[in-house]
Parts: sequence; structure tokens; C-alpha cells
Amino acid sequence: MSHRGKFSVLVAVVLVLAVVATVSVLRASARADRRDQARPDGPRVTTGEVGLGPGARRMVFRNMAWGPHRDELASTAASAPAGTRTATAGGLTCLRFHAASGTGVCLQAVHGALTDTYRATVVDARLHEGAHYPVPGIPSRARVSPSGRYAAWTAFVGGDSYAGTDFSTRTAILDTRTGKLTPSLEVYGIVKDGRRYRSADVNFWGVTFERDDRHFYATLATGRKTYLVRGDMPTRTVTVLHQNVECPSLSPDGTRIVYKKRVAGLPADAPWRLYALDLRTMRETALAESRSVDDQAVWSDDRHVTYALPGDFGADLYTVPADGRGTPHELVKAAVSPVYL
Repeated sequence: MSHRGKFSVLVAVVLVLAVVATVSVLRASARADRRDQARPDGPRVTTGEVGLGPGARRMVFRNMAWGPHRDELASTAASAPAGTRTATAGGLTCLRFHAASGTGVCLQAVHGALTDTYRATVVDARLHEGAHYPVPGIPSRARVSPSGRYAAWTAFVGGDSYAGTDFSTRTAILDTRTGKLTPSLEVYGIVKDGRRYRSADVNFWGVTFERDDRHFYATLATGRKTYLVRGDMPTRTVTVLHQNVECPSLSPDGTRIVYKKRVAGLPADAPWRLYALDLRTMRETALAESRSVDDQAVWSDDRHVTYALPGDFGADLYTVPADGRGTPHELVKAAVSPVYL
């Protein structure tokens, strides 16, 4: 046989093997999806419509249950969050998500041939995608202001965990009405102890908005310490209010912040406990959750907060009263990044 003939046979064999391998992988994936959907302990997901518009009170979250809708946005009734969840066929896939007043922000991975990139996508009440904005690292936190006008997101641009000190973040704020983007809060002036503060090691993360479309709260890290700051968008300044605050979440009535606080004596990789801070008195209250929570909690109402903890499917959602009383309990399996609409 000629060299050309031998080469043709070799190419044909390689192609046949590639097709067989591809078919095997696809069949195994389909079997796995069917098996995971049939797991008796797994959440049930049906296909339907998911939106952010007015209607009965409900939760929207990133679905972590295995199957064709994993990582897509799903919805359940807020009154029965552990019930059957609904996901849209070919729905929106997000790593982090938040929404308010019919506007959402979805932090997404864009899968490339060699590496992934990330972006923030603004969506409307029907989850139709609008403008896209590049995110310069691994998405971590997302928030939309109560009016829907502003969106904020945080990404790791160095490191991938808040537990240590060797990381850097980038936090952006977007005016969804005008499209004006502040790519980094590090351009804001800092007021600490009544004086302007400057340092090369400044990091911001975990924005939460007030209702006035002017002010926000966030975490500032500098000098190996973290602080709660209140930001003013028109003046582009933040003012330090309180120490040892991470990932703040403002209550619906605007009077309290729930956050994760580093507590001495806890393991280095699980150093946090949930606390509530009264913004008028600056009095702290430890919540009843005794496990380490690495999440930016959301308020389900004026009295309770919801947050994620590791679970069999990746993460589960729990709830606890925000006044330090009661006990935490599991709310939803296989879910993360919840929003109450």
C-alpha cells in the first residue's frame, strides 16, 4: 500500500474512534442527567416561564440540581420554597444573580476554546438579555438597587477566597438607565476617622443599596482589616462606619445590616459568623447560625435572612431570624443566589 493510502486509512480510523468516543460521552451524559433527575432526594424541576415581573411573591435563584436545568435560573413560590421549581427551557445561566423592580444582573461565564472569560449581563423582567459588561475575574457578588436603576458586582482578580488575605477584588457599579459604568470603586475617595485616607492595598466588595438611588454600603479592606463603609455616588466618596464587616446586606426598612464577621478562635478557612448591626446605635447582635457562612445574605422580609451553605448539590439555602433568636433551618436544597420578588 502506498504512503498516501496508509495515511488515508489512519485518518479514517482516527475519525471513527473520535465519533465513537463522542457518542459514548453524549450517551453517558444523557444517562447521568436522567439518573440525576430521578434521584428521590433531588429537587424536582419542571419547564415553564421564569420572570421578574409583578405577581405572586416568589423566589428566583440559581438552580444547582443536576439535570438539564443546572445553573439556570429557577423559581418557586416564596410560601413553599422547597416545592417543585420552574425553569425556562434553554433558560438564563448565571454564576451569580440579583434583581429588583423588574431589572436583573446575571454574572456569566463565557466559555472559550482555551479559557473562560466573564461578563455581567443586564436582563429585563422577562429575562431578555440587554447590555453586556466585561468582568475582570471570577464573579463573587451581585446586587441591584431596590428601584432597579443601579447594579453592582464584585469579582476576584487575584485569589479565589475571602478566607485568607492574599486576594484582590474589583467592584463595579452600573447605572442601568444611562449605561454609565464605574469599573472600580477604588476611584472613590475614602473618609476614615474624619480624614481622607489613601492606601495602595484598598479592596472593596459586597455592595448593598439604599432606596434613595444615591447611597450604598460595602466592605472596604485595607491594612489587613475590613470595614463597613457608606458610599455616596454623586460625590464619589465612601465613609468608614464600623470595623470587621464583610458582605453587608441592608434590611428592607434601611435600619440594619446583616453581615459576616470574623470571630477569633475559628478555623482559618471558616472564620465567619453572621451578625446584625443596628445602624442607629451601632450595636451588634450575633445571629443563631453557628456555622461559618461565606455568603452575602439576603433579607426575605424585615425579620429573616437567607444565605447559602455547602450542600450535596453544591449549595443549599438556609434561613434564620435577624434578631439573634430562633434557630436556622434549611429552606431550599440545591440553590444559591436567591432573590425575593
